Amino acid sequence: MRVTRKMLELFQQQQQGVIVNMASITGLTGGRGGLAYTASKHAVVGMTKNIAAHYADQHIRANAIAPSQVPTAITQSGKTPDTYGMKAATKGLNLMPQAGTSEEIAHIALFLGSEHASFLNGAVIPADGGWSAY
Repeated sequence: MRVTRKMLELFQQQQQGVIVNMASITGLTGGRGGLAYTASKHAVVGMTKNIAAHYADQHIRANAIAPSQVPTAITQSGKTPDTYGMKAATKGLNLMPQAGTSEEIAHIALFLGSEHASFLNGAVIPADGGWSAY
């Protein structure tokens, strides 16, 4: 949020800009993460939509990506999470055809930042291989 506020100042001077936030599928579905994680990702979704609504007239767009399972250094750290929480968070994971990759998420970010996405503003793109469709 702090970086976004600083960038908004710059974007307002330029009268244009693009913000791409990283949310989570949990920010859309609500039930797959821990309480604090879920609340924080809902906040990212809300912040994205708020910025889109308030700054569109200044040609500033804000969108977010909502990935599901993507192996990263954090998820592969080997730390053992709470068993109950992990069971709840991964319920239905077997319905995902495969985990995503960092590269796939980066491609979505590049698209959202490009002129090809100029008509997208306030969108939250689920990047979950169809997991949330089940």
